[in-house]
Amino acid sequence: MEWIKLSIAPVKDLISFLHKKSKTNDVQKKQLLIELRNNLNVFSNGFINESPYDSIIDLLANEAYQNAIKENFPFRRLRAGKILSAHIKDDRNKKYQGWDSEKLYDKIDEKITELKNIKKLNKGSVEGVKNNIPLMMSNLYFRMKLMADFIKAE
Repeated sequence: MEWIKLSIAPVKDLISFLHKKSKTNDVQKKQLLIELRNNLNVFSNGFINESPYDSIIDLLANEAYQNAIKENFPFRRLRAGKILSAHIKDDRNKKYQGWDSEKLYDKIDEKITELKNIKKLNKGSVEGVKNNIPLMMSNLYFRMKLMADFIKAE
């Protein structure tokens, strides 16, 4: 998980921001912000403690997103508008320019689900799978970081 090394300090700031931002009366918005914060914390602590990918995948959550979809939550309440180049702090996220929060959250949910399914398909471990798990994990992490940066840029 060397790819996370350079972004640990900014992520701590984002985690703190999400904690403050989650103090809202909008239950679904609160759940989405808390879930994003907790998932970023999982990555941060996983890196610090050199945790295996299996453990990190087990701790990643996407229930708040799936509940928000069931309840037809308007994601513009998280952050209205489109992701602009000014919101993008990491070059690898330039492909998300022009996306809105719902589309990006959907990709985050898709990747979490995919990682959990790969783990289940391989007897409960991603060890030795043919998929490029480090790349998948880094893509997920940087999508979540972009989402937090986008919300913070209000």
